Amino acid sequence: MPRYFFNIVHQTSQPDTEGSEFPDIHAAQVAAVRLCGELIKEIDGKFWAAPFWQLQVTNSEQRLLFTLTFSAEEHEHAI
Repeated sequence: MPRYFFNIVHQTSQPDTEGSEFPDIHAAQVAAVRLCGELIKEIDGKFWAAPFWQLQVTNSEQRLLFTLTFSAEEHEHAI
């Protein structure tokens, strides 16, 4: 079964040294979206301190397969 590595790039990089096995890239994509949801939930309001991060998914040869990118931007509100 292929192994996929979920590397977080946010202020400092957090490489996934163990990886996870999935039957195919589509299963890895589903897992990546779920992981990002969990990470956003954990970051909570602190997201605004560093409002850009990525989840880069590679294979066992460290070839970049896909990237999920998240950013936030505050705009002034007219009152």
